[in-house]
Amino acid sequence: MIAAGLLLFSLFSSLALGQPTAHDVFHVHEKRSDVPNGFKYVGKAAPNATLDLRIALVQSDPAGLEAALYDVSTPGNKNYRKHLTKAQADAFIAPKPESVQAVTTWLAKNNVTAQTSATGEWMKIRIPVSQANALLDTQFNEYSHDETGLTVLRTMSYSVPASVKGHLDFIYPATAFVAPRPVPAELQIMQSRETSTHGISKRARGNRKSRTTLNAIPAMTTSKPAQATGPVSPDDSCKTKITPACLQAIYNIPPDSALNTSSNIFVASFVGESADPADLKKFLGEFRPDVSQGTTFRVKAVDGGTNNASKATIEASLDVQYTVGVAAGVDTTFVSVGSNNTDGIAGFLDVINDLISQEEPPFVLTTSFGFNEKDVPVGLANNLCNAYAKLGARGTTIIFGSGDGGVAGIQNQNCTTFVPTFPSSCPFVTSVGGTNSFGPEVAVSFSAGGFSNVFARPKYQDDVVPAYLKTLGSTNKGLFNASGRGFPDIAAQAKSFQVVRGGQTISVSGTSAAGPTVAGVVALLNDAVFQDGGQPLGFLNPLLYSSAASALNDITQSNNPGCGTDGFPTSEGWDPVTGLGTPDFAKLLDVVKKSS
Repeated sequence: MIAAGLLLFSLFSSLALGQPTAHDVFHVHEKRSDVPNGFKYVGKAAPNATLDLRIALVQSDPAGLEAALYDVSTPGNKNYRKHLTKAQADAFIAPKPESVQAVTTWLAKNNVTAQTSATGEWMKIRIPVSQANALLDTQFNEYSHDETGLTVLRTMSYSVPASVKGHLDFIYPATAFVAPRPVPAELQIMQSRETSTHGISKRARGNRKSRTTLNAIPAMTTSKPAQATGPVSPDDSCKTKITPACLQAIYNIPPDSALNTSSNIFVASFVGESADPADLKKFLGEFRPDVSQGTTFRVKAVDGGTNNASKATIEASLDVQYTVGVAAGVDTTFVSVGSNNTDGIAGFLDVINDLISQEEPPFVLTTSFGFNEKDVPVGLANNLCNAYAKLGARGTTIIFGSGDGGVAGIQNQNCTTFVPTFPSSCPFVTSVGGTNSFGPEVAVSFSAGGFSNVFARPKYQDDVVPAYLKTLGSTNKGLFNASGRGFPDIAAQAKSFQVVRGGQTISVSGTSAAGPTVAGVVALLNDAVFQDGGQPLGFLNPLLYSSAASALNDITQSNNPGCGTDGFPTSEGWDPVTGLGTPDFAKLLDVVKKSS
């Protein structure tokens, strides 16, 4: 009896201290074989160091979400543009009750308290390393990141008890070695080529206003709409310096300001990027004198982000000035994502989850930052991609610049196989490559593009990608995944954009110039649709790859070199350099109205 009593005391004590009991049967859940390039082992993590971990629960019906997304996004379907409500979209992602119960019970047995997201698919825990080591039967270590000098706490593998297998998807960032910051194209374009850069307020029924809380910056105001003058030929100066007037001429964009107050654009930014309203005022005075210089933008903070106007950066200045400059009259919100997260991609999770939680999400979300796909854990990439699908099913068009390393990914680096970028490789976003010049437009050599190693080819590419691969023949054989999702989807001008920063006009290049340009086009299309009482365009790709393909300017010159190769060549139809081509606003508007 004494021995049995001691055994019971020992078991209860171990539970109270958060230690695994003799009855726990652990199974390895995630494991990696080596530390990735750019990180270096420092030593075992201090037992009292604090870990912020995110637990992703298995989602109940991601396949159903995908089907619903295509149902509301494919022209000809009876539910086309009948977007889901928040409750309808949440139902596909929310974990099953038994999964919530299993994970909650496991944590409670180990004296761990979790914060749970509104729909329950994410739990956040903050615990010391000693408790995390016991909870996950592992050893967390300290690693330094060569480029930034920052240190991270990670493990090479972790295990979970059998009771949560099948309920717990993954724990982040346990084995995830993602760079501590996302990469804007401005950094690598400036480093490798020239002085340049790279890439929800209201939902839409009538004139409903956003319920999102915004910082106290005056609401956007614009002049009265200008009178449309018909197509204008671009000036020769547009071959060396791009302005809003150049984009209007090249892409047949009307100079009129938006008429419906519902249309909006959200611009997501990271790593301390900031934009100055005074710079926007000077930009408009110089390049859009028809628009009131009192026009400004809203600011929304995520993860403690701030907009420090006195320290305006190139990327944020570019994004704000060209969303406002192309889509005059459209409400623009600058989303500043702070560093209050575990690494660069955690901010991507937080901003998308913040927007998903809104009753009225944005109509257009554009982002000019990204990662090399290989650096993002597959579970996390899938989870983020599903979040983009969820937002798209609710009526948001999600746009990402494809990157500026050609087939070498985000950064033009040494590589032995082609490097796809993420989130551009997610099939539920619209990826934008880069072009320059006109008459004809040609691809810019830095336009990132290729094929995903994570996501399979989506059905909307079933015709165009095999056709391209047939023309490609044996070129680049073995260097890419021919069955993967191809990107980009479309393209736009990406060189020599005139941007005002700190009161000075500079020339900026990269696909992060192309992204805001396309975002502006979509926002103006939404404005025209809203005037007719219609619904937002939402997820664009099924439309682009069907009836809208004829409304795009096919780009058939140049290629995107990298990894010691010439990369992919452009071709007639879709190609992994410029996608289906560049927009013609007038033609797209005609297609959009006919497809409603």
